[in-house]
Parts: sequence; structure tokens; C-alpha cells
Amino acid sequence: MKALLIIDMQVGSFKPYALRHDTLGVIERINKLSDYFRANHDKVIFVQHDGSKENIFLPNTIDWELLPELIKNPTDYIVSKSANDSFYNTDLQNTLIENNITELFITGCATDFCIDTTVKSAVSKDYNVTVVEDAHTTADRPHLSAPKVIEHYSWIWSEMTPTNFKIRVVKTKELLNLFA
Repeated sequence: MKALLIIDMQVGSFKPYALRHDTLGVIERINKLSDYFRANHDKVIFVQHDGSKENIFLPNTIDWELLPELIKNPTDYIVSKSANDSFYNTDLQNTLIENNITELFITGCATDFCIDTTVKSAVSKDYNVTVVEDAHTTADRPHLSAPKVIEHYSWIWSEMTPTNFKIRVVKTKELLNLFA
């Protein structure tokens, strides 16, 4: 079984929306993917950062909420996390095991922090990982533009020495064509 992970697409990370690269395009592509996953009886899992340790993204505050443009369904799972790694001290691993999920499709924010850490953690746990190249985002960094950060990490993931599975990096359109 497959699962779409939507990581940290929360209001506080997108103030303003222009802070993150291609915010509206990323949201649109995540919504297309989540619709596809639900229609095919696969799982959609939202991962929300609970930043209580940092005194930000506090549960039940505006900054903690998922972006209002994201399509959410009552059958979707919500996993709360407190570190960059979506697996660290969370219910994610148990949720995946309970649902016989072996293949993860990763989207969300931020490419160079939570996405990268989760990708590497998932691979080390022997999940088959696909990173949806145009469905994750980040902000410009002092030394690198957001598009270059995304390009850099996409290259790293596609070139990593595989564990049981090689990380696949594909764009949304290619992925939906592969599923068709």
C-alpha cells in the first residue's frame, strides 16, 4: 500500500505566501496527488509540526493550522511531530505498519529541513521512497535561492546509495502518468 506524506504545510511557514517558492503551485500539485491517492484507496497523511519546544506552531493556534487551500478529508491521518524527522517520537511508523504501507510519496515544506530529514529516515527504515520534486518547497537561503536548494536536494536524493530501495525523484505529472 502507498501513502502520500504532506509535511508541515502550515500557516506559520507561509507568512507571507511569497516566502516559499511556488507556494500556490505546490499546493495545487499536492491537492492533485491527494485526490488521486484517496480515489485509489491509498492513504493521505498530514504531518504537522508542534513547535512547543520553540514556542512557535503551538497546537490550536493559527500558525499551527494546515494551509486552508489544502484539500483535507476525514479519512486522512494527522501526525504531530516536534522535530525535523517525521518519524522521531511520532505515531507515523505505527500508522504505516497498521496500514501495511511500504511505499511513501513525500511532499511539503521545507525541502532542506523536514523533507530531507524525513526522506533519509524513511529510507533507513526500508520504505520505498518517492520524492515529488515539484510538490515540496522552501525559502531562499542566505547563500542559495529556493529553486537551487530544491534542485540540489533533488540531485542528492536521486544519487544516494540505495538501501533496499533507491529514492525516486519525479515531478507530479510524471508520477500521475506512471500511475495511469
